[in-house]
Parts: sequence; structure tokens; C-alpha cells
Amino acid sequence: MKSDRSLAALKDRAERGLPEGFARQALTLAMRALDAAELRGRPADVSNALAQVARCLKALGAFGAAEDYLMQSLRWTVLVPGTDARVDLVCELSEVTCAIAEAAQAAGEDDPQVMRNALERARDHAFEAASLAGQTSDAQWEVKVLLRISDVLERCGDHDDAATMQNRAISLMGLNGDLARAARDAGGELPLAPGSTLLM
Repeated sequence: MKSDRSLAALKDRAERGLPEGFARQALTLAMRALDAAELRGRPADVSNALAQVARCLKALGAFGAAEDYLMQSLRWTVLVPGTDARVDLVCELSEVTCAIAEAAQAAGEDDPQVMRNALERARDHAFEAASLAGQTSDAQWEVKVLLRISDVLERCGDHDDAATMQNRAISLMGLNGDLARAARDAGGELPLAPGSTLLM
């Protein structure tokens, strides 16, 4: 499958300058699993292996490299039946790009455009996940997706959109009929407590 970046270049970038320890060992094992998956050539295996490398990189704080691997994984999902895997990866991309923005802010990044661009990518991925959520295999999975992206949007400062996603999830869960009806009457825009992380 063709891609904008070769996997060899991604692997080289991913392994430079990372700390040693258990997380680095996990990354090494994930890289080996990716090599094996590439040899087999099954799209689902390659996509899963790329995503696992991304998660190891995320654990090491290498958010930029993690984003690259997640994008590669996402490209392979077009060859995988169903929607769940794609939705999960889009959620992960929204979380990782939001982490890139937060890391840039914490580091006092000289170029504010770096943070703005990362936030924009996080929002784009979140809204893509929201549009795909209804195509997932069951309502419970859809609720989890909506709560994940609600948390990302809250971290991005998009409080109204975060509340909308949260209220969609509440309506699906049916935990509070009055609140669900009020959410529909208000166009889904009920107040959300700052810093809400209902998924946690």
C-alpha cells in the first residue's frame, strides 16, 4: 500500500532519542511485530501493528511520531471491513494531536502556530469521529466514542461542542430522560463542567 512516508523512514524517526526502560522495550517489541505483520501483508494485522507502535511512542511522550504511525494505520483501515477500527484510530489521533498542542504550550513553544495547528487537527479528528460514531457496531461503543471526543474537545477549549457530544452520549445511554429531552430541545447544547473527563 502506498503512503506519503515510507515505513522505514518512520521507524528511523521513531527510535531516535527515546529513553531506555520498559516503555522502550515495548516499542522494540512492537516494531518487531510490525515487521512480521508487513511480511504477512494482511491489512488488519498491519493496521493493528502500526497502531501498537503509535501507542508505545505515545507512552514515551513522542507524540509527533505517534501521530505519523496512527495516520499510517488509518490508511490501512480502508482495506479492513467495518468501521470500528477506523473510528477508534480517529479518536486516538484526536487525543494524540491534542497532546501535541498541550506539550507545545507546556514547553513554551516559540511558534504559536504549532499549537494552533495541532489543536485544529485534534478538532478535525474529533468531528470526524463524531460523524462516524453512529456507524459503529453497537450503541455502547458509540457512547464510548462520544465521551472520548467530548473529553478531547473540552481539552481543546471547545466547551459547547464538548457538551453537545456529552449530551448525545447521555441520550443514547438513556440514564436521564429529562436531561436527554432538554438536550434535544436546546439543540444539544447544555452546559458542561470545565475539565469534564467522564470517560476516566
